[in-house]
Amino acid sequence: MSKPVVAIIGRPNVGKSTFFNYIVGSRISIVEDTPGVTRDRIYGESNWRGRSFTLIDTGGIEPEKDDVILTQMRLQANIAIDIADVIIFLTDVRQGVTAADKEIALMLKRSKKPIILVCNKADSFQKFQSDIYEFYELGIGDPMPVSAQGIGDVLDKVYEELPENKNENEDDERIKVAVIGKPNVGKSSLINKILGENRNIVSNIAGTTRDAIDSYYENDNGKYIFIDTAGIRRKSKVTEKIEKYSVLRSLFAIERADVCLMLIDANEGVTEQDAKIAGEAHEAGKGIIIVVNKWDEYEKETGTLEKYKKDIYAKLSYLSYAPVIFISAKTGQRVDKLFNMINNVAEQNAMRVSTATLNQVINEAIAIVQPPTDKGKRLKILYGTQVSTKPPTFVIFVNNKELFHFSYERYLVNQIRKEFGLEGTPVRIIAREKGEKEE
Repeated sequence: MSKPVVAIIGRPNVGKSTFFNYIVGSRISIVEDTPGVTRDRIYGESNWRGRSFTLIDTGGIEPEKDDVILTQMRLQANIAIDIADVIIFLTDVRQGVTAADKEIALMLKRSKKPIILVCNKADSFQKFQSDIYEFYELGIGDPMPVSAQGIGDVLDKVYEELPENKNENEDDERIKVAVIGKPNVGKSSLINKILGENRNIVSNIAGTTRDAIDSYYENDNGKYIFIDTAGIRRKSKVTEKIEKYSVLRSLFAIERADVCLMLIDANEGVTEQDAKIAGEAHEAGKGIIIVVNKWDEYEKETGTLEKYKKDIYAKLSYLSYAPVIFISAKTGQRVDKLFNMINNVAEQNAMRVSTATLNQVINEAIAIVQPPTDKGKRLKILYGTQVSTKPPTFVIFVNNKELFHFSYERYLVNQIRKEFGLEGTPVRIIAREKGEKEE
């Protein structure tokens, strides 16, 4: 079930990042007085009154020159409209209503999405009370005066506007496949190739909460929903040089997916941005297939394929469990082989192992390699049990969590993989001491 998305938008230097950091509870965004300061991370998770949501700070867009500030604000508002369920429109009460504020307000009104108008930097409400009334002219409801430290009322309002959790049972039979990767690696080309050939039932599902383009596809292999992360860019006609937004788009597609096809451009190899996007899919516990596209354009000689595969695993070492396939979305080379791989990875990601069988594997692993000792104390593994799927997650009960070193955890994961396969899916192990709550 997807978390709702709340976006903070507003012109530069109204306090978006301070506001964002306060809600998320950690200093993720860099806060400076210079408008348009670059930030590495622009999203975070938060919870208010028991409801979790993803918060986005759109303050990372940098006006290049003063005369294009309004253009940049238009870009910023478009991105927020695309991906948000609720929008916090942050203004500066000390500066009053500006032309940029009016421009953003007009765009937000057209979006028909819930908008919360916040007048920031109102450290003394009495002092700025008369200035607050000016913000009614924006025509988007009652302005809420706040300082960066007093935002409980705003979060109560956000809570009221969050959409109800949607049940996705109707999609149970369909494998949701997110096609992820940096711009211009061929994400849309791959989906178009799949949908354009041998299709039995194809229909465009109406825009989701994130307005990505979802396509339903059915063939002899099964039923699928392909999530095209490039769809948002086409819809809003946004041309972006900022890589972080392509990562952000992938993030929301990943959240909704069962299996992620991580596309890599054969001519470029694994880039830093590829590693960032692949890392998100790994952290989210999704099934992953590494798809090297444009293989028809790559110059090959004997042993090229194996050498290329080795290079991928060297750069994406945490994805050593993910299968690699070399394709050409342009010519259709090996595209048909993707479906069996998708089915297999989805099945492995949802695999459940019986407690008896799991403990047999753990006991055999302990017999081969003894658990580590530290200062005369030896780690004792009492028993293990699987607590969830997607990804397969195991709780291992031990005498002392401190002794459960990462190297031994990795050894156990490898032994579990050796026995059960689990290709294409992360495997999680959580150490618990006896008597600790089993979540």
